[in-house]
Amino acid sequence: MGNRKSAGHLAALFTIIIWGMTFISTKVLLTDFRPVEILFFRFVMGFAALLLACPHHMKGVGRKQELTFVLAGMCGICLYYLLENIALTYTMASNVGVIISVAPFFTAILSRLFLKSEGKLRANFFIGFVVAMAGVALISFNGSKLELNLMGDLLAVLAAFVWACYSILTRKISSFGYPVILTTRRTFFYGIRFMVPALFLFDFEVGLERFADMTYLLNILYLGLGASALCFVTWNLTVKMLGAVKTNVYIYMVPVITVVTSVLILKEPVTWVSVMGTVLAVAGLFLSEYNGKGSENSE
Repeated sequence: MGNRKSAGHLAALFTIIIWGMTFISTKVLLTDFRPVEILFFRFVMGFAALLLACPHHMKGVGRKQELTFVLAGMCGICLYYLLENIALTYTMASNVGVIISVAPFFTAILSRLFLKSEGKLRANFFIGFVVAMAGVALISFNGSKLELNLMGDLLAVLAAFVWACYSILTRKISSFGYPVILTTRRTFFYGIRFMVPALFLFDFEVGLERFADMTYLLNILYLGLGASALCFVTWNLTVKMLGAVKTNVYIYMVPVITVVTSVLILKEPVTWVSVMGTVLAVAGLFLSEYNGKGSENSE
């Protein structure tokens, strides 16, 4: 059991490190690509990679199970990213960064309502949440003033809630007993299907010739193979091993990874505000996970 938990925490940390650095690739690609184009290409590539990695088909999937895959694809692959991208067009990135970090709180509430296997939430989970959110806020608003935008901020809240729904659905899917690569691929399939109608609303262009630029090609490969195919598998594995709430607490680390990456790769300056925010975010994570009882009992 101890080894299983350790493997789960390592998988979560690995996933968050990869996801925390995706902003660099996205920033590079946004020079010539629309957000919805990046989103579509990365998940189609991710689906193709998972199909090559495990070309087997899932057998004996019931109607209720299929509906769970449909909802997971709609929430975690399509709606979450579309809502986040649209929110960024209305409000500041710093606002979105803070609000998205509320996802673990929504996950905790939903887990109490829908997942009997998840144990009781203790006080340290909520204390850790407050501490981590203070850290995320310091990181996100470092050097910038707080500017509220009702539409953008509400869309970001909705994105956080949708991700929490995806996490609960993923936990449910993990109980079906299918290999994680196959369940992730099926989720991608439905997510892409829901994404296709949205492409027509955002002036989607195929324009594959843009990938003749090696910089663009390498960055979409990072997003498609690393951040999508590999990381969704490792994230879903973590949810299976640790539970939905414990896994989502690692979302507090995304802004921390972003700060560290900005300093090391983009050579951005270190400020005492970002250092303090990092300390608080990490402290909040440990408080929520304290003694393995902060969120739930793993199976």
